[in-house]
Amino acid sequence: MRPLDQLEATIAERKAAADAGTSYTARLLAGGVAKVGAKVTEEAAEVVEAAGEPGDAGRTHTIAEAGDVLYHLMVLLAVRDISLAEVEAEIARRFGMSGLEEKAARSRQD
Repeated sequence: MRPLDQLEATIAERKAAADAGTSYTARLLAGGVAKVGAKVTEEAAEVVEAAGEPGDAGRTHTIAEAGDVLYHLMVLLAVRDISLAEVEAEIARRFGMSGLEEKAARSRQD
């Protein structure tokens, strides 16, 4: 099983049965979109900051912060009952069209 699939399974377990008093993931899930969304925003800023750090230390820090972003984003997806497979399908759908075409298609839908 891929690490992101393992993480998704763990988040689902916490959502189904974990105690918010003993599980950070369960506590986040209980906070809903607002709480998890704030964490995603915070972690996204931290990964951008880390990416600006020079050398191997900056690279290592960026990898660690990217892991935090992915974790918190996956918790946010779980709050909305969106699976990693659904996100992967959306990414796959976008292959075969340029980013500009994809953006224009989204604009027409709004």
